[in-house]
Amino acid sequence: MDPENGDGSAVDDRGTFEKPPDVLRGGQGVGSVRDDGHTAGVIGGGEATTQPDTDPAAAHPERRDGGDDGPSEQGAPLLIPGETCWRIERATRFAIFVDAAGYFATLKRAVLRAERRVLFIGWDFDPRIRLDPLDGCRPKDDRLGTVLERAVEQNPRLEIGVLQWDLGMLRALGRGLKPIVLLDRRTPDRLTFAVDTHHPVGGAHHQKIVIIDDCLAFAGGIDVTADRWDTSDHADGNPHRRRPAAGRAGGRLTGPWHDATSMMTGPAARAVAELARERWVSGTGERLEPLPEERECWPEDVEPLLTDVDVAISRTRPEHAGAPLVHEVELLWLATIAAARRSIYVESQYFASRRIAEAIAERLREPDGPDVVVLNPWTADGWLSEKAMGTARARVLEIVREADVHDRFRLYTPVTEQREHIYVHAKLTVVDDRLLRLGSSNLNNRSMGLDTECDLAIEAVEGRPGADRLAATIVGFRDGLLAEHLGCTPDDVAAAIADTGSLVQGIERLRRPTGRSLVPFEPPELDPVDRALAESEVMDAEKTPNRWRRVERFFARRRRPRNRVRS
Repeated sequence: MDPENGDGSAVDDRGTFEKPPDVLRGGQGVGSVRDDGHTAGVIGGGEATTQPDTDPAAAHPERRDGGDDGPSEQGAPLLIPGETCWRIERATRFAIFVDAAGYFATLKRAVLRAERRVLFIGWDFDPRIRLDPLDGCRPKDDRLGTVLERAVEQNPRLEIGVLQWDLGMLRALGRGLKPIVLLDRRTPDRLTFAVDTHHPVGGAHHQKIVIIDDCLAFAGGIDVTADRWDTSDHADGNPHRRRPAAGRAGGRLTGPWHDATSMMTGPAARAVAELARERWVSGTGERLEPLPEERECWPEDVEPLLTDVDVAISRTRPEHAGAPLVHEVELLWLATIAAARRSIYVESQYFASRRIAEAIAERLREPDGPDVVVLNPWTADGWLSEKAMGTARARVLEIVREADVHDRFRLYTPVTEQREHIYVHAKLTVVDDRLLRLGSSNLNNRSMGLDTECDLAIEAVEGRPGADRLAATIVGFRDGLLAEHLGCTPDDVAAAIADTGSLVQGIERLRRPTGRSLVPFEPPELDPVDRALAESEVMDAEKTPNRWRRVERFFARRRRPRNRVRS
């Protein structure tokens, strides 16, 4: 990276920032901020390195909330285009699907109503899955591939493109799926299957995006593939939770799966559509023009969580083939950890990033820092993933628990009524009553700098119109998630947290030894080989410059006073 950033900001020899006041003071408005190839300003400057930040403030972690580091900016935004996000755009309507049953059913109807173009951008894809097994139709008519073919057959103007990561295709072959290239030859001309090979060695295209006519966008953590379908009750032995198989015979039953994605319309949807088109041209060489027509395409049977709300888009894009590194996802993680006042609630498939863990550990050492609650699956999906991510999780847990001198950290895994572990694949974060975030990124190193990722975030900024209502919605959404896991009501969750004044202690009050609940996770003892593997990070190496100290110094000034934050 050049010492001077594309927007004119620079880092001086003391590690502080010189930047146009309208950006540092949070004066940016809603709208596009074009990517200039690297992230600038608060975290910019200096050569790219994964070594510890050389910022002089690293020796003075006690300096907080202004002081010698500058004036307090309590409540100023965390979402800054060009830094912690790519751009901020308005969503006319915004909804979140918790677990895949509702998402897949809505996606099916949206594809069949599409007029011009549907784009699937995915890590994995399986056209044999059923989309809505609860609607009573014939299984054959409900399969994703059949739905796509029917959509193009009934609408001669419609084109559908499916772009899948190349190694994700190999996973699909292991499930008995035919290669994408063969599927492409057997489908109508306006239904295209393509494989994206443009990524660094060891990298993955991990975004999960579907675009309908450039006016309706789905983005989050749910792959349109096998093993994802489930309802929020995660019923034991649900017969519809089944892996696809050849012929009429149903595949084997699969375990409970917790996941989340979003749906939006308006300029935010068109921004996500632009990102999808960029991925399409990168993967296929075919440039797609934006669709000019604006139409109302929100599904009438879906109640939006929010209307007329600003949505930020944060990306990870690895350095590859001349394209520079973009790591807005990681910078937003660090900013939210630095600015959190009362609580950080995280659902993630992995908890394996040492840099994130060390940032959390620093906040846990503070006497009045935030509670931190993380939900993970009991084990990673597959032996190799468990070797890479499970050993890393055990190591970072040692770091975090050693720092948890005030008993404010918990890592749980959810269980069903019969105490079967639920696989957590959601990528969700709620910070105080301030920030709601979901997307494709996990808490591991590859999501920060090696894979392509797309996260979305919504922030309640003090002083802006509707901020109180938005803050209440953010907290209510978190309480609804916890109610699902704890087998109670959102009101029960809200009351327990309010009574104890603590997210951790509120959850502890509601946990049960039987039935649906959250179970504390205890990692296995690492043998010498696994410990060496975790320490080396050889299977999940850091790929980004370490900007924690600079981000912490800047965004700590943006913490709200504790008495102005809901529990």
